[in-house]
Amino acid sequence: MNENVQFDVIIIGGSYAGLSTALGLGRALRKVLVIDSGKPCNRMTPHSHNFLTRDGVLPSEINRLGRKDLEIYETVSFYNGFASQGSRTKKGFKITTKSGKFFNSKKLVFATGIKDIMPDIKGFKESWGISIIHCPYCHGYEVRNKTTGVLGNNEYGFEFSKVISNWTKDLTLYTNGTFELTQEQTKQLSLHKISIVDKEIVHFKENKGYIDHLLFKDGTTKKIDALYARTPFVQNSDIPKTLGCEINKMGYITIDNFQKTTVPGVYACGDNVSLMRSVSNAVAMGTTTAGMLNKELIDQEWI
Repeated sequence: MNENVQFDVIIIGGSYAGLSTALGLGRALRKVLVIDSGKPCNRMTPHSHNFLTRDGVLPSEINRLGRKDLEIYETVSFYNGFASQGSRTKKGFKITTKSGKFFNSKKLVFATGIKDIMPDIKGFKESWGISIIHCPYCHGYEVRNKTTGVLGNNEYGFEFSKVISNWTKDLTLYTNGTFELTQEQTKQLSLHKISIVDKEIVHFKENKGYIDHLLFKDGTTKKIDALYARTPFVQNSDIPKTLGCEINKMGYITIDNFQKTTVPGVYACGDNVSLMRSVSNAVAMGTTTAGMLNKELIDQEWI
């Protein structure tokens, strides 16, 4: 690929938000480059749900179909690699990849997602996205009425347990060695027959990602089919912060209602800006980003 080409937009991240943005901009006759390292955060998940016409489809298959849709648009190009650096130029931005390639554009879109930080408990990483899940709207139907746990504590653990109780009545809150619930929260959980276990978990016993039981530090075990958890995370790319994009207190890139970051000319969409981690939400944000960004380019061309 010719490094001297000036693209209208470089999109970093070629998963659902990035592909959706590329589709909208490609159809708007914008010269677009999508840079993607091929490692989406849901790559271990066996099925994706709650996305109309693609319910239950492999995430990788949705991605493949998305790329196929883009093949007819000569305005959209792809580069397989990791974007490692970004800087401003007189005409916009320069992105350098890990392999040393560089590309220039007027505008940037970050659809880079986030990186989950797994707890140091054996079996957690192997089960993440399979039987240890983050979203009942994405996966709750498949584990409905099963023996289910919530890994959490304090206000978060209490509120998350309330939500999950909609999908199963066989529910336990695991606080993993500490207990930070109020007396009223404990009472409410008990009234709704949600038990609380505050023992420290040392091993999620699993087979190919499917949990069979929990092993506690005291040697006891508990049979379980699924566990809900929300892990800490970091941004998957350091470039937004390097360019000066504001990161909010929750760890997401700050955007306005038009998907604009706090840096002029830089947009962001997908899991890196939103608590709602789902394919449908990422696609919707990508569509919005494309429309808003194209309007900005048109306005600037009319000055």
